[in-house]
Amino acid sequence: MNRTKVAKERVPFWLRWLVPVVLVLTWLGLAGVGGPTFGRLEEVSSNDQASFLPASAEATEAQDWQAKFRDSDEVPGIIVIEKNEAFTPAQLGELATLKTSLEELKLGSTVIGPIPSEDAKAVQFVVPVGSSVEVKDAVKELRETVTEAAPQGAQTFVTGPAGLAADLTAAFGGIDGILLLVALSAVFVILLVVYRSLLLPIMVLLTSVFALCAAILLVFGMAKAGWIQLNGQSQGILSILVIGAATDYALLFVARFREALTHTTNRTAAVLTAWKASFEPILASGATVIIALLCLLFSDLNSNKALGPVAAAGILCALFAALTLLPALMALLGRAAFWPFRPKLLPADQREPELVTGLEGQKGLWRATGSLVARRPRTVWVASVLLLLVAAGGLFQLKANGVPQTDVILTASNAVDGQDALARHFDAGSGSPAVVIADQAKAAEVLDRVKADDGVGEAYLLGPGSVPITGAPGAPSAPDVREGRVIINATLNDAADSLEAEETVKALRTGVKAVDPGALVGGVTATALDTNTTAQHDLVVIIPVVLVVILFILMLLLRSIVAPVLLVLSVVLSYAAALGVSAFVFNNIFGFPGADATVPLFGFVFLVALGVDYNIFLMSRVREESLKHGTRPGILRGLVVTGGVITSAGVVLAATFAALGVIPIMFLVQLAFIVAFGVLLDTVLVRSLLVPALAYDIGPKIWWPSKLGRTDGPSAVRPREPGVEPLEEVPSR
Repeated sequence: MNRTKVAKERVPFWLRWLVPVVLVLTWLGLAGVGGPTFGRLEEVSSNDQASFLPASAEATEAQDWQAKFRDSDEVPGIIVIEKNEAFTPAQLGELATLKTSLEELKLGSTVIGPIPSEDAKAVQFVVPVGSSVEVKDAVKELRETVTEAAPQGAQTFVTGPAGLAADLTAAFGGIDGILLLVALSAVFVILLVVYRSLLLPIMVLLTSVFALCAAILLVFGMAKAGWIQLNGQSQGILSILVIGAATDYALLFVARFREALTHTTNRTAAVLTAWKASFEPILASGATVIIALLCLLFSDLNSNKALGPVAAAGILCALFAALTLLPALMALLGRAAFWPFRPKLLPADQREPELVTGLEGQKGLWRATGSLVARRPRTVWVASVLLLLVAAGGLFQLKANGVPQTDVILTASNAVDGQDALARHFDAGSGSPAVVIADQAKAAEVLDRVKADDGVGEAYLLGPGSVPITGAPGAPSAPDVREGRVIINATLNDAADSLEAEETVKALRTGVKAVDPGALVGGVTATALDTNTTAQHDLVVIIPVVLVVILFILMLLLRSIVAPVLLVLSVVLSYAAALGVSAFVFNNIFGFPGADATVPLFGFVFLVALGVDYNIFLMSRVREESLKHGTRPGILRGLVVTGGVITSAGVVLAATFAALGVIPIMFLVQLAFIVAFGVLLDTVLVRSLLVPALAYDIGPKIWWPSKLGRTDGPSAVRPREPGVEPLEEVPSR
């Protein structure tokens, strides 16, 4: 009986066929349920910035008080009708009838207007949009109604918070379709180049897509139960993260599987060998990213808290898919998965696992890299560090203190154009006033202090029904009082989403509290201000937590203290360099006015967690080789063996994150560049040169205090010329 038949007899039928088939059918069922759920995410998703604020924020407290006076869920839509010349009295009379048409839409409470501008070239309406109406549908109705009623030659805009929210929702509309198509297409092309096979890339992509379907089910359930607040940003990042992570894990498993197929003709035995070899690094990698993402729960921003569980759920599903679905598919397909370049069984004297890369055509490049590291380790790592430090110098140019909401959307927007028209003819903050909640007894003093601020164009108390007390006929004579408090509206001179308006809110908070210590300042501008302030605070709190968690996991994996500390320092330096280069690109090439305050935090979490991934893949293999051959030969062998697969994984992840750039939202475009560039930098420079050269220079002490750091494996009793014999043992192809 030949060896092949013996091997097959040793693997029971249930393991060869039953388990793989059951696993594949289970994942097919998850995909069948999760796939259609994509279209339902909108039911549990919101892009309302105010809902993401922490409960302790002053804007949140002010919003809670507003709810006691009126429906605080109403979002103002600002209609601006503009002409190049002044409106005639007849045209103004016609526009007065537009108010009736707008009220007949029954979108919310009382419509205010028409309000002519001082130059008579524009007319303004304020239309509150209630929570019972979809903002995007309401804005669409408003735009159609206003366009029909506007005089000939006039331009019409629907702007304000409602208009901007509608255009933001439209910009996110490509997440489910375009984003996935671009990401999957990019990954497919890369996998075709890597594997030179048609079937294997399809199997890897199926693993990624099925993992995403399972993640969607988890996220939808969490959002439906009210555990998280899902938004468009989290939804887009989830798709990219799952596809990228699942593909990375798949690349590592497939490399081990291909390697195992060169040693046995039994596909099931090869799958089991590959699974055992890849299980620990994949699990450690996934656990690192999951725990790092869950550190976002320490954030004060509800939006950040939501992203943590959302992204962690995605990584968890990617992890399970890579360790269950993909092995099952490979167990069923065997060598056929690699057609037409199927791996061949090597002669017995060449079956040294450490000498097989699993990726044809890469051996020469990584052999040369290993030779460079062995000949000049100190020169290589010092030069790498200096290069990263120079790149990190641009970090001080990063303007991550928030951007106006009108700059967030990168494509043409009627709402953004409307804000410009509003600023040309009215107080720029019209329709989105700052809201002051004050004690009734001190209302007059607080109102005087608000009016005295240079950034305020107009301020007034609100009467019953949120009607301004202006002294005009029919206006209320006394303010609306709830639990001893009143509301003051302050129209700002600057656009509500501008940095100048935020400075006015800061001044108002200082001024009114000098009169009434319990006064609160809220509104659209205050919400943006508190969001940016909280995001900057989160950066200081969460970064140390993430680093400590990652360091602890690496210590458990590598059974060392020195190596994990150096790895964490390397990815932090890589992150700083990526952010520095990104700041230069944003300011001087893309011409962005700034960056969202959450960009550095999200960039850190993804880059550090994912950057450690590749170091885990490398150093876990280096430790495995060091136990057999000693530390320095083990470093060179680990570098040569893992070079192709880790570089391919980095390119795949960079490509998937780069796909975020197709969504015309500044935050996502910036995050796409930071992570894509940072991953490539980490893969090409840090993991390929800096880490191996530094570890080679330090030698066995890299494993301190473990036993390996004292004995240095078998090579401790076999003195060799560093970097010569180990490399010569790796045959070129």
